[in-house]
Amino acid sequence: MGYASKAGRAKTSAKNPLAFGICDRCGFNYNHQDLAWQFDWGGASLINKRILVCRPCMDTPQNQLRAIVLPADPVPIMNPRVESWSDAESDFIVESGTNTIDPTTGLTIYNPVFIVSETGDNYVNQPIGPPNGLEQNAIPPQFQTTAYAVVLPVLSMVANGTTVITVTCSSAHNLSNNGQISVEGTGSTATDGFYSVTVGQSQTQFTYTVANNVPSGSILGSTTLVKTANVGLPYDIVQIPQTGL
Repeated sequence: MGYASKAGRAKTSAKNPLAFGICDRCGFNYNHQDLAWQFDWGGASLINKRILVCRPCMDTPQNQLRAIVLPADPVPIMNPRVESWSDAESDFIVESGTNTIDPTTGLTIYNPVFIVSETGDNYVNQPIGPPNGLEQNAIPPQFQTTAYAVVLPVLSMVANGTTVITVTCSSAHNLSNNGQISVEGTGSTATDGFYSVTVGQSQTQFTYTVANNVPSGSILGSTTLVKTANVGLPYDIVQIPQTGL
């Protein structure tokens, strides 16, 4: 009649007795000297899991638990020459024509000449036309600590016969100059879209400008929805290009 050895997978020798030990993972009996500590990755180094296991139960340390050690940043070079992004990414407004003579210095002014503001900044062309790929339902809800896609409590939206639309809210809109909104469901498709706003003294009223004149009267509809937005703009552009049909 067969029987199972009480020694399990351990070896017994009267001449060279060895201690038995139970594998902490599978529960089989082995010689204690054949059990080993299980190590696994914990951050940047291996840590002892404090369990003794047999050879079949020994796991390879899992690299997903290993910290990623990033190499040092490259050493900066001396006298670098980087791209002038302000010039490369901006379409400055220039005055073209024949060369002229400065009446004060008598020096030749070579064209084209950049048109400069009183603060010394070059003027850039303001693009006009409906921006592509903007969808009110796709407005991100938050950027850093500011919430967007906030529905504004609009009471009225009135056109004055020009390109200016005046919006009145029932409570503070919390917008500032060049703050952005998305408009949908008005009485005219020419007034729907994404716009930068102008805020006056009132915290419950603001205006936005469309591309074409809109007949005087209310444009507020039963499905009108106005939300705050955050549209990334080209370099040196502070307002969303005028939209409309």
